[in-house]
Amino acid sequence: MNDPTARVRIFDTSLRDGEQSPGCSMNATQKLRFAHALAELGVDMIEAGFPASSAADLDATRVIAREVRGAGIAALARCHPGDIEACARALEGAAAPRIHVFISTSPLHREHKLGLDKAQVLERAVAGVELARSHADDVEFSAEDALRTEPEFLIEVFDAAIAAGARTINVPDTVGYTTPAEIRALFAYLRTHLRDPDRAVLSAHCHNDLGLAVANSLAAIEGGARQVECTINGIGERAGNCALEELVMALNVRRNYFNAHTGIDSRRLVATSRLLSRITGMGVQRNKAIVGHNAFAHEAGIHQHGMLKHRGTYEIMRPEDVGWSQSQMVLGRHSGRAALADRLRTLGFAVGEAQLNAVFAGFKALAEKKREVFDADLESLLLGSDSEAPRGHRLARAHVSTGVADDSVPTASVQLVAPDGALLNEAAVGDGPVHALFAALARATGIELDVAGYQVSSVTTGDDAQGQASVTARVDGAELTGSGTSTDILEASALAWLEIANRVLRSRRPQPIAATA
Repeated sequence: MNDPTARVRIFDTSLRDGEQSPGCSMNATQKLRFAHALAELGVDMIEAGFPASSAADLDATRVIAREVRGAGIAALARCHPGDIEACARALEGAAAPRIHVFISTSPLHREHKLGLDKAQVLERAVAGVELARSHADDVEFSAEDALRTEPEFLIEVFDAAIAAGARTINVPDTVGYTTPAEIRALFAYLRTHLRDPDRAVLSAHCHNDLGLAVANSLAAIEGGARQVECTINGIGERAGNCALEELVMALNVRRNYFNAHTGIDSRRLVATSRLLSRITGMGVQRNKAIVGHNAFAHEAGIHQHGMLKHRGTYEIMRPEDVGWSQSQMVLGRHSGRAALADRLRTLGFAVGEAQLNAVFAGFKALAEKKREVFDADLESLLLGSDSEAPRGHRLARAHVSTGVADDSVPTASVQLVAPDGALLNEAAVGDGPVHALFAALARATGIELDVAGYQVSSVTTGDDAQGQASVTARVDGAELTGSGTSTDILEASALAWLEIANRVLRSRRPQPIAATA
């Protein structure tokens, strides 16, 4: 069945514009790894770099061009012969190469940056496109600072670029100055006044200085843009670029409104976002749309109650569709009985009404003191109200050794107290101290966890600061998270791992909790 909606191409510039932003620099190996991830995500074009800027950028672009398939590979050049020749060398071996040339067109840039008049800018634009076209069939032309350029001059420059062989015409909001209404009107104007608009794809490249990059890119699509230049997590110069994940999901969720779609596999968005954060060390804010940790998290009791009845009450998309395993019911001071009862069932506790009342009272008191109540806290509340509550495995002691010598092997030994009171002793080796520790815990409990994430952070300050370890593991198709806190980060790690293991054991052998009067 033919899709009646328009196809919007995704041009990802995370490795060029994004990598230029402070704190996001990547080496060639990292850029290649991320380029493969972008191809798997389904982007149409990967802008791999600015080869003339450095030998390292040229080499990284060359490796990506040779090895990455499944997406076109673009390289950026000013309308200078040396830049364009560098792009041609870097793109040798690419299956679908594109040379992307640009020149500033706004009055401010013409006077203060270039020192050129309109005729000189036009001449250089045409010469740049023609030279690029002699090296590659696919050429893109960008008018830098287009949104502050006279519309009539844009028409003149774009008509000349298309006649010279440009297949894509990019309209950058270089300084993030425009508004949705303005950019929508400009694209409509271009579609109406260009001599032959169907000979080239109109593209939008919006910066986020006023926080409008995604909104402006969507408005450009409404005006006729059929390519959007964006980055994962919105990284880029200054305040960044249009965030790929936000644009894609806006088009997916509001498909009937925008009448447009992309070729992105949205289920890979979270994984790609996390990969970029690991490579650059630049995390995303918790409340970041789509890929932030709070994007599908609910704490308010009213929201949680609605979610338990029907997820559509407070979610406009499924977390699974963007790469999260499930929605999160965060237990805190705003949570209600329904969310608490649901979490206890998930943890494997069959709690009667009287017991739930007692636990809920303790939970509310604890929530006033803590920002978030974790699963281990709930278990402690249950144990405190009923001595017959099923205890999980408890850590009695652990010893971990490691070293930097070539022949040293990280080892760990643990002693656990089993739910029936028996002592369990096990040891294991691993690739590192934490890996060895988790392997020893797995032997002792008989639970194998597929660890998907591990983080350690400080929750207090000073020499005796407490560290909090968080472990995320996949078990039976579900993603579970455990946390542990201690002045010893390895102990905190063991506690986090055991929290998940105990939850798995309870879910497999749920035990009722006796009601109390």
